[in-house]
Amino acid sequence: MKRLFLALFCVAISFGGFSQYVFDTTGNWSTHFQISVVDQWHGVYHFPYAGPASLDSNKEHALSVTSTLFMGRKLWKNAAIYFNPEMTGGSGLSLTHGAAGFPNGEIYRVGNPAPTPFVARLYLQQSFAVGQSVDEAVEDDVNQVKGTAPSSRITINLGKFCLADFFDDNTYNHDARSQFLNWSLMQQGAWDFPADTRGYTSGIEVELVKPTWAIRYAFVQVPTIANGLEMDWNLLKYNGQTAEFEKKFLVSNKPGAVRFTAFMNMTRAPEYSDAVEKIKRGDSSLIPVLNGSEQGPDISSIKYGFAINAEQDLGRDVGAFLRIGWNDGHTASWAFTDIDRSFQLGVNAKGKLWNRSLDNFGLAYANNAISKGHQDYLKAGGWSFIIGDGYLTYGHEQIFEAFYRASLIRFLSLGLDYQLIFNPGYNKDRKGPISVPSIRVHVEL
Repeated sequence: MKRLFLALFCVAISFGGFSQYVFDTTGNWSTHFQISVVDQWHGVYHFPYAGPASLDSNKEHALSVTSTLFMGRKLWKNAAIYFNPEMTGGSGLSLTHGAAGFPNGEIYRVGNPAPTPFVARLYLQQSFAVGQSVDEAVEDDVNQVKGTAPSSRITINLGKFCLADFFDDNTYNHDARSQFLNWSLMQQGAWDFPADTRGYTSGIEVELVKPTWAIRYAFVQVPTIANGLEMDWNLLKYNGQTAEFEKKFLVSNKPGAVRFTAFMNMTRAPEYSDAVEKIKRGDSSLIPVLNGSEQGPDISSIKYGFAINAEQDLGRDVGAFLRIGWNDGHTASWAFTDIDRSFQLGVNAKGKLWNRSLDNFGLAYANNAISKGHQDYLKAGGWSFIIGDGYLTYGHEQIFEAFYRASLIRFLSLGLDYQLIFNPGYNKDRKGPISVPSIRVHVEL
């Protein structure tokens, strides 16, 4: 472990020294790089029983590493192409099982410790000016080429991307690499957003952006099996659709925003009630479908939901955020996690208050819940790709998280994170609280 952090530090120094040559952002290119290491652990707990997707009661330690190269190239006026090769390694605690609000948003659910390279994003972006538009300066950033963009525009993104790149944004809580780590805090927990195991999908996203508001819509692929890598190409029958309205405003001259999101997924997912009825008859054939081991019957089920996402600058580099999410809870979770109702509230403060302007401190609370049908499925002994103890004494899953991120040098930060998880997997019989400390190292150029 010490060797890994030392090697990471050396890599960071090397990239820092040569970044002015490697990451030239003065022309039509944009090139950035990130590497994140998250080290987590928990102690020994004594639970009365365990299932195939439970958090391990023994002492555990897990390390994850993700590395991404963000490349962008301007093509013509208001158009660019973006390419992000990525590599991941390591695993989550208990092979990423045991809590719907899993404590490491940086690790994917494949549980493969070997470094695995893949293409995370490859998409074309084109903007068109509309109405009384003026060109505004755009700074070089991750997947953003330096130049200008119309203040009022229609933008089309076509290709492979992560839906969270465009939807459910929040200034104070949206990035597990530098903000809150827990899955149910970094975005809407009840949004079963279409994605493969690693969090990416392919399709089209269109948005109308005005100076104080925006409307977005996406039509994308869904996995062929729960939490699967293979995506379904029968888009007329199986797809994910997401729409969002965003409104920006000022409160006492301090910026804020609210976003209303709706989604509808058409997948091969069975309904929980069907799975429960089969289990009662001694037929467990739908359990492998819900936990992602097998492809289900050739059906087309609909899962839909709604969410509210708000943020407000409180002054002196302190901001607050709120998210509330809901889905119908009848059709099985298929891509993200087992949450049907979600609530989160928190604050994020920059270190300007204590003369460390590049540091961050965050404190947040999440409350996750599931529908009655979802509860019945877990109580009957079913399990999903992330939770399932073989039985269930239901209680809301509650999570408290605090982090401090210290900027060591311009491109290198060290973070300490602590989470308390009550009723992991919604099970009062495993109420804990589970204590999960973390160390996070992040390099970004």
